[in-house]
Amino acid sequence: MSSAKVARNRVVSITYSVTDEAGEVLEQVDIPVSYLHGGPAGLYEPIEEAIEGCAVGDSIAVPLSPAEGFGERDPSLTFTDAIENVPPQFRKLGAEAEFRNEAGETVKMVVTHIDEGSITLDGNHPFAGKTVTFRVTVQEIRAATAQELRSGEVEQPSQTVH
Repeated sequence: MSSAKVARNRVVSITYSVTDEAGEVLEQVDIPVSYLHGGPAGLYEPIEEAIEGCAVGDSIAVPLSPAEGFGERDPSLTFTDAIENVPPQFRKLGAEAEFRNEAGETVKMVVTHIDEGSITLDGNHPFAGKTVTFRVTVQEIRAATAQELRSGEVEQPSQTVH
């Protein structure tokens, strides 16, 4: 068993779950996800701070307020229209559609409500406005490669197709 600890410039592999205030699981990831600890595309800051110094097998639970996590709900990202103005393939709850806004950014919207003749799409993150708890377990820790340190991104094992 390695005595490595989570520290800056280490590649850390984790599994995690996200629960709401009632303890309901909103998301669960059982296949390890890797990130460069202290890198530009790391975890939410309170989670990185809490996991610092942990070893393989350690678990932490970190609550995140909307301000620390997924933000407050933005009513301007909710859009209701007549159902006949929406293509048939999007006329079901949970359907996802991508749109381009005026700034040229892609916004993913999800159908959240359908009633007599109208449909509502919501571009907010599903966890927006919620206090959530991340339960994180450290699965692996290794030194980052020189390339990972330069790019700030974890190298994925190359897959050769024959």
